[in-house]
Amino acid sequence: MLKKISSMILIALLCASMAACNNASTKSATTASSAVTSAASQAESKTESKSNSSSASVVTTANTTSGGVLDTADLFTERDLTQTADLSEAKTLTLSDGQTLTVSEAGVYVVSGTASNASIVVDAADDAKVQLVLDNANITNNGTPCIYVRNADKVFVTTADGSANTLTVTGTFSADGDTNTDAAIFSKDDLVLNGKGTLTVKSSDNGISCKDDLKITGGTINIDCTSDAIEANDSISIADGSITLSSQKDGLHSENEDDDSVGSVYICGGTLNINVASDGIQGTSAVQIDGGTLDITASEGIEGTYVQINGGTINISASDDGINGSNKSSAYNTTIEINGGDITVIMGQGDTDGVDSNGDLIINGGTISVNAQSPFDYDGKAEKNGGTLIVNGTETDAITNQMMGGGMGGMRGGEMQGGTPMQGGGMPGGRF
Repeated sequence: MLKKISSMILIALLCASMAACNNASTKSATTASSAVTSAASQAESKTESKSNSSSASVVTTANTTSGGVLDTADLFTERDLTQTADLSEAKTLTLSDGQTLTVSEAGVYVVSGTASNASIVVDAADDAKVQLVLDNANITNNGTPCIYVRNADKVFVTTADGSANTLTVTGTFSADGDTNTDAAIFSKDDLVLNGKGTLTVKSSDNGISCKDDLKITGGTINIDCTSDAIEANDSISIADGSITLSSQKDGLHSENEDDDSVGSVYICGGTLNINVASDGIQGTSAVQIDGGTLDITASEGIEGTYVQINGGTINISASDDGINGSNKSSAYNTTIEINGGDITVIMGQGDTDGVDSNGDLIINGGTISVNAQSPFDYDGKAEKNGGTLIVNGTETDAITNQMMGGGMGGMRGGEMQGGTPMQGGGMPGGRF
């Protein structure tokens, strides 16, 4: 009997052991299944994030005009015009006091944080394209650029959607070897500004300086500085964006001291509010405006060797010349050509000219309203082949030519009536 009871106990123990093993196996299988599900979920989430980043891309349309004085056919690339970055493989950079963050490889970098005496330095390969996505990034420096592009093919500074970013330099800029880094954003290579956020720049010298080609295709940009608000050696091109510039020198300034065939400004969209002490827009070689809304308060509104206006709404309040064609480039004949747009020029008192060309003045279209003692001054020929011309509130077909230093009642040079030259005494005037 004892033997039988022992056998029964042994069988019970074996059953309990088997049940425990089965429970352990089930638990292990459940844990493994959860891990696989979690990994699959993370992979799906990453794919979705990448897909959302791509599908959420916002692309600006560049409404360029063909056949203008500047070749704009392939001026803006698709990436230039894309206002949102693909963050699926982006790296994160966090600002901290006194630290220099160096980017040495192509890619997308999200920058955030608040810091003083900190810098982002791009020093990459000649063919590297680097995109800095500013996501509530705030830097205050004493004498170095907040963003310094030392070397790259092209750098994009993109403001993240809804972000507010501030770059401030308060002291005297220090040089980097032979390079005079004199702007809050200083780039030795191509630079593109775009995005869906706000970028505020305050500088004790230039606001943004590019020693190559600079493009703006989106975002809200506010600049307050003591020198040029935005400057570039070869070109400034604007397709879109809300841009407010305040400076003690020029608003947009494009000039290459070594090559006077470049140094152009091109605008085909966006809203620009420019309030500066010197020139609102200066392009050494050419200024072409195809569109956009421009409000300019300056000593001189728009200046270039060849100024061509094909469209847009332009309001200028100036104390020297409203629109000036000056002979600064050997690549172009000095000309002011107006083919379209809605242009209003209001001049201050004194020896001022509404539209002043040191060469030819040609009006083919658009609506031009000039309020000035001296509405026009030109040294070459003048033609009115179309458009609506309003001088001091009165519509006219006459392009009067003003002598230097005279008033509307003073001596005149040649006068154009409906495109036909009239004989007049005196030599044509013009300031250089």
